[in-house]
Amino acid sequence: MEERKILIIYTGGTIGMVIDPETNSLVPFDFENVSKHVPELRRFDFQVRSISFEPLVDSSDMNPEIWIKLVGIIEENYSQFDGFVILHGTDTMAYTASALSFMLSNLKKPVILTGSQLPLGTIRTDGKENLITALEIAAAQKNRQALVPEVCIYFKDKLFRGNRTTKYNAEHFHAFRSDNYPPLAEAGIHIKYNYPYIRYTMLNGTFRVAKKMDTNVALLRIFPGINKDVVRAILNAPNIKAVVLETYGSGNAPTKKWFLEAIKEAVDKGLIILNVTQCLAGSVEMWRYETGVHLLELGVVSGRDMTTEAAITKLMYLLANADSIEEVKTNLNKSLQGEIYI
Repeated sequence: MEERKILIIYTGGTIGMVIDPETNSLVPFDFENVSKHVPELRRFDFQVRSISFEPLVDSSDMNPEIWIKLVGIIEENYSQFDGFVILHGTDTMAYTASALSFMLSNLKKPVILTGSQLPLGTIRTDGKENLITALEIAAAQKNRQALVPEVCIYFKDKLFRGNRTTKYNAEHFHAFRSDNYPPLAEAGIHIKYNYPYIRYTMLNGTFRVAKKMDTNVALLRIFPGINKDVVRAILNAPNIKAVVLETYGSGNAPTKKWFLEAIKEAVDKGLIILNVTQCLAGSVEMWRYETGVHLLELGVVSGRDMTTEAAITKLMYLLANADSIEEVKTNLNKSLQGEIYI
């Protein structure tokens, strides 16, 4: 049987740091020599190759141009490798995972994002286990078919669907959660795959990569006492085509006249408003309470149980790649890559 090959794409982030003995400060290391820092990689029964961004990117500086670069690298190497592991800073990892899930169509190979809270060069690093297990999952096959042909995040013993994941903790090794969707796999003594929840593309379509994203999207998180000038400033920002509205609970928002009028004016002029909940778990159900019914009647689109990260990146993807606003709205109500519950 042909030997499997996995490609590591190192974008930057904490995981790729080691301590410089001369300055005692953290510096990035050359991932071409990753096996020096993680000698366990030599024991795998598959090949591991790596590509590093130059310059490296702090995850706080992550943007759609870098996502396009990432999917380009995957596209160029798709036929040569059986899976991909992207090393990424944790702060925006869920945004990148969500974006890539939409940009990579008919994906039949694993794309696993991981990173760490402590650098590989520190004694108590969580990076080594995260990297080793992410690689093992990326290479896992049955009958030459990938076990998890999705864009995922692996972190501290759990594999999550990328567009269902949110970073919730800046300190603990359990940094990510997926409250609205079960883990795709859990790593203990053995890696246990939750097959009923893994998305397998049944279509025989050709692998396709989208290389356009439209950033004319805004985020409006409501809060008690929110100023009407702030709301109007966001809804009327130049060139904005869509707004993700983060509401309370199951999709509820203020019923003040000025707020509803601002929403109505925005929708009437063609702005797409996508309603997601501020809660980590649960779904937008605008029909449940009067405060949500008002939004529904005004033409606000339900984001159902999408994460904010998925909502923003899905809008960027659809605005850039759909043929019309109606197509955008239609696809917002569809699960394109398992990002909402149907």
